[in-house]
Amino acid sequence: MEHKRKSTIIRKKQIIDAARKIIIRKGSEHLTLRAMAREVGFTEAAIYRHFKNKEEVLSFLMNNIIDEMLREIINGAAENTNTLDTVDGVIKHHLSKIEQRRGISFQIIAEIISLGDKELNRKVYIRLTEYLERLRILFEDGARTGSIRSDLDLDDAAILLFGMLQGIVNIWALSNYSFDLTAKYESLWSIYQKAIQTPEQQPHFGTGNDYPAPGKS
Repeated sequence: MEHKRKSTIIRKKQIIDAARKIIIRKGSEHLTLRAMAREVGFTEAAIYRHFKNKEEVLSFLMNNIIDEMLREIINGAAENTNTLDTVDGVIKHHLSKIEQRRGISFQIIAEIISLGDKELNRKVYIRLTEYLERLRILFEDGARTGSIRSDLDLDDAAILLFGMLQGIVNIWALSNYSFDLTAKYESLWSIYQKAIQTPEQQPHFGTGNDYPAPGKS
């Protein structure tokens, strides 16, 4: 029984890896059970033993991606004490994976929405809500320790960060990956960071009052 369970896990991983490769090379519209069978060297019947249809593959793949993103948040929080540094590091980890996989996570979300499957949409919504909640907890820690403004709506701050991430990846993909994703993120992060951090965390460059008026000493 244990051997059979491990064999099933291995087979599913092979199928999901094949699905990733197809989406990266050709786009999610070319993801079919037949294409996955050809990619991994199985029969279509073997694929059907693990996944009933394309929707199940996309759901499983999305779960894997969300699990990975959640782990990156947990690991980032363990490595840093400053919330802003943690969030910045987590998003950079996300972008590194996204660059390697050519924006596959957001392609999958777009494909799932296009299918119009309400049950599948609900499952993905629940997982994304879980991710946003984890971000909100990070922001909550920052508000408590004084690095993030306490007057912010932290749920909205999490949604805005996710929207920024999705937006930059979509533009990057539409441009045929023509610019450095991380470099573009850095400039956007600078704007976002200034909006959410406390005044004490912002660089102080001085004002005219710091210097004597002309003609005075």
